[in-house]
Amino acid sequence: MEIDRYRLLLCVVFTMCLMKCALGFEPVDNYLLDCGSTKNTSVGKRVFIAETSDHGFLSNPDQEFVKSADSVRILAPYGSELYTTARIVNTTSNYTFSINQHGRHFVRLYFFPFGLDSGTRNLSSARFSVFAQGFTLLKDFQPYFSPVVKEYSLNVSSDKLVITFVPSGKSFAFLNAIEVVSQPDELIPPTAKTVEVPGNHHSLMTQALETVARVNMGNQTVSPENDTLYRLWNADGPFIKHNSYIRFVSNLSAVNYTQGGPTRDIAPPSVYGTVTKLDTSSNPGLLLNNTWSFNVDPGFSYLVRFHVCDIIERPPSELLLNIYLNSLLVVKDLNLGEQMSNIWGAPYFLDAVTRASGNRLLNVSVGTSITNGNYPESILNGLEIMKISDSKGNLDEDETSRSTKKVWVIAASVGGASLVVVLLGCLFFIISRRNRRKLSQECLSSNGNKDLDESNIFSRSKIGYRFPLIAIQEATDKFSESLVIGVGGFGKVYKGKLFGDTIVAVKRGTPQSRQGLAEFKTEIEMLSQLRHRHLVSLIGYCDECNEMIIIYEYMANGTLKEHLYGSDLPKLSWRQRLEICIGSARGLDYLHTSSSKAIIHRDVKSANILLDENFMAKVADFGLSKDGPGLNQTHVSTAVKGSFGYLDPEYMSRQQLTVKSDVYSFGVVMYEILSGKPVIDPSRGRGMVNLVEWVKECREKGELEKVFDPFLAGKMNMESLKKFLEITDKCLAEEGVDRPTMYDVAHNLEGALALHPEGTEVKTPQMDTISETNHAENGVSSTLFSEASVGDLEGVSMSRVFSEMVKGEKPEMR
Repeated sequence: MEIDRYRLLLCVVFTMCLMKCALGFEPVDNYLLDCGSTKNTSVGKRVFIAETSDHGFLSNPDQEFVKSADSVRILAPYGSELYTTARIVNTTSNYTFSINQHGRHFVRLYFFPFGLDSGTRNLSSARFSVFAQGFTLLKDFQPYFSPVVKEYSLNVSSDKLVITFVPSGKSFAFLNAIEVVSQPDELIPPTAKTVEVPGNHHSLMTQALETVARVNMGNQTVSPENDTLYRLWNADGPFIKHNSYIRFVSNLSAVNYTQGGPTRDIAPPSVYGTVTKLDTSSNPGLLLNNTWSFNVDPGFSYLVRFHVCDIIERPPSELLLNIYLNSLLVVKDLNLGEQMSNIWGAPYFLDAVTRASGNRLLNVSVGTSITNGNYPESILNGLEIMKISDSKGNLDEDETSRSTKKVWVIAASVGGASLVVVLLGCLFFIISRRNRRKLSQECLSSNGNKDLDESNIFSRSKIGYRFPLIAIQEATDKFSESLVIGVGGFGKVYKGKLFGDTIVAVKRGTPQSRQGLAEFKTEIEMLSQLRHRHLVSLIGYCDECNEMIIIYEYMANGTLKEHLYGSDLPKLSWRQRLEICIGSARGLDYLHTSSSKAIIHRDVKSANILLDENFMAKVADFGLSKDGPGLNQTHVSTAVKGSFGYLDPEYMSRQQLTVKSDVYSFGVVMYEILSGKPVIDPSRGRGMVNLVEWVKECREKGELEKVFDPFLAGKMNMESLKKFLEITDKCLAEEGVDRPTMYDVAHNLEGALALHPEGTEVKTPQMDTISETNHAENGVSSTLFSEASVGDLEGVSMSRVFSEMVKGEKPEMR
């Protein structure tokens, strides 16, 4: 009897151990704080508590104030709910957390500058530094206009963790949310071997770490909700350097966690169960490396963790790997069978430390090995890159201090000669200022001489025709307000007449413009080298008297946006909308393919698609355009710019720009064209502010009829509409690699147009009575097919038809 009880006790203990392993790590310290919020916020299974003075986390809370955002829904893998409030810090302030268990802790800081506060404060102008445990986490940091999470690993050996926010100069700091969570002891090793000096080890015990990249191979994103430690694993597709000979494989059921090996806390099954491998199907003897490229800061060392799990059905002993960091060998002939005790599907990881001396790119390569006649293969399941704090405790260094160092070196080398340069500079400044003052007086006193010889009106320069200001003043009646035909971020656009009869559009920059000289120069240089019937043509420019003026061909029918919503202009037919889509797509395809380096527009939206007197579409506004990646690059790393609502979610989260970012924005425009509604409209009510999210929600509910522009009721061919939706879905794919090229988009839109012959009218459901009970507020009601409908579809509701459409298989883009 006693033996049976003993056995029962063992079974219970064993079962509890198994349950604990299945549930994952339970942190002793687990602080989740929604900054500036007055109520708790649920994000998946976790609850971020409201920031109140009762908790006592923040010092001098009376000097702070709360800022609330509008209900705009944003794409944020850690939870968009956390970015609706923020705590603004005007003076040096501390967040203090009691530590119950010493050891490593995650510190995650959430930032999103979501707009203006009472019309007086712009979060995007915040600039500040963050310190903790004697480490500099951020120095003179300015958050991007997109959600960002800064993740750190700190080894806390005291009973309190103090995180200090220090505004830079007269600026301020802000924070949307903060996490302080215990890490499993086995997650970060005390040391790791170095690559540059084989045999040496780099101590990590007292160092702070910052997550630079955490990617899941197999081109699949793993959300924080699917990770026991709530980590985000981005898909590896955008980081792959060459993708001609790779294949993505998924086999989650093959992952076999074994005793003594990596646990789910090291990486979840969704990481070890997906792999990017060498594609040897067409050439079994192929000997190549798979390479991924990541942006890093020079002057720091990096801990790199390779996650490997052989989920391909073959004996693990057959697989040998060579792993490199920037061409330096990490390990040669790594025998996974030996490391995993020849257990198929057993996870394995390898750590290495490398230093980025002068290169801002860190290349990670996995190569084949055919030692002992083994089958040539290379696989990788996951990768983590963490920056290691330097000897001074820095994880960040502001640009000002770097520039200052350079200035002192240069000043010391030139010695006394620098004094001469300064004197000459002062003399040049005085003369230039006097000349500019004289020129400004001449500009103000000019009287619009109408008898100027046309040959002297402009001079040819290397980037276009340079017009004198007097000619433009005459063309626009000295910038008369009665001639204003548009207003944008750069300034006002005027209708003008050059030489008496040539009608032009004149865009004049304003001192208050958010766009400046760089955008002005970019647009002129871009347009001077581009010629296409679906791109607006440059006529000239003017930069006299500190003016920034660009002259274009005049587009009689204004912007596409004005014909969709916000004005009383005539509505566009379905055929016109398809033709406009095709023309715009052709123009963007020309940008992407007409030169050795693609040109990325970066601000594709309905307001930047103009229509001439025949309603032919032309893409405009190239002030934010940028050269695309080179031959050996997959993307361009750059700050996020563009228009909110149209931005590619990959570009927003990674600051990695590709031509597929334009494709995503174009997909948003296609939704505008279909719905006749703006992309962001707070007046639409909760859950309908963001057009893309609203359309997705309607499709999931089988209520797609709510999306359509009522003007199009009964005027669209069903097959043409179906084709249009399929193309739009492709453009709005979450991952850029899954989106089509603009050539493919134009080609498929032409197919949609062919399905809607000229003169075709009622072949889609009438929208006279769509769902009177559910959608009366939209001015549309329950829809049935009219007598003019196709075949046997009479009497079938749109909800049912489009539910079937969504469920059906979508043909591949051709």
